Amino acid sequence: MSEEKIYNLYHCGYLDVREWIKQTDIVLVPIGSCEQHGRHLPVCTDGVATELPVQRAAQLANVPHTPLIWFGYSPQHMHPAGIASGTITLRAETYQAVLYDVARCLIHNGFNKIIFATGHTSNTKVVDPCMRSIRYETGAFVCVYRNDAEAAPAITQDIIENPPEETPGWHGSEIETSEVMAFNEKLVRLDRTDKDFTHRPRWLDCCGDKFTKSNGSPYVTMGGHDLAWVPMDHQEYSDTGLIGNPFRATAEKGRRIIQRKAELLAEFCNELKKVKIEVRNRAYDRRAY
Repeated sequence: MSEEKIYNLYHCGYLDVREWIKQTDIVLVPIGSCEQHGRHLPVCTDGVATELPVQRAAQLANVPHTPLIWFGYSPQHMHPAGIASGTITLRAETYQAVLYDVARCLIHNGFNKIIFATGHTSNTKVVDPCMRSIRYETGAFVCVYRNDAEAAPAITQDIIENPPEETPGWHGSEIETSEVMAFNEKLVRLDRTDKDFTHRPRWLDCCGDKFTKSNGSPYVTMGGHDLAWVPMDHQEYSDTGLIGNPFRATAEKGRRIIQRKAELLAEFCNELKKVKIEVRNRAYDRRAY
């Protein structure tokens, strides 16, 4: 009787990891966040958005994956002190250090290609210094792959129904709600919410209609153009944490979205297998170089 293959490295013994190294030099690392997603979704929403497709993609592409790194960079989702949002965020420098150490350990073990698959868009704001350090110091391939909801509309036009003005891929809208429904429908409480959309920060009202805000990006829009990156908090332009219309979400849509993400990620992995990477500095111990 053959043993069932273990894809999650957290469930492997070191002999299993050595077998993986013989088969592939790629490893997937899902990264999410712990942050408010409106009144109707759980704080694990971004984790669901990446962990499920990573698990399926690993099997499709025959590569291993680590457990989900469940916290991320989400300072904009903290509410005022003493008012709960459920958000747990790391500081940028802490988050960079965590991802750096994870990657260096995986490289030390023998992997050459590290794919951080993010379910939270804002993680991408702070990881470039970490990614560059890993590449420059070791020669390994490292990237952040997008499993986040904001990237999903481009690959799910035949699945989603919300028009662009109802922001299907933004915070808590159709895509994320569908994914959580597919994961565990009991975690979705649509009875707690209405549709909700962004507005410009109130402190810009003095400028009349000059400035607008139509999504959750860090930009302030003027004349239809994203002209200024402003470090705003989410609640400055979203009253409930939701951006969009979650009421067209279904578990079936969620399953299709997750499968679509998994297939695309698996294709990415299979193409990356063709790339030859030479790691010149593998040791985690900094004294080794």
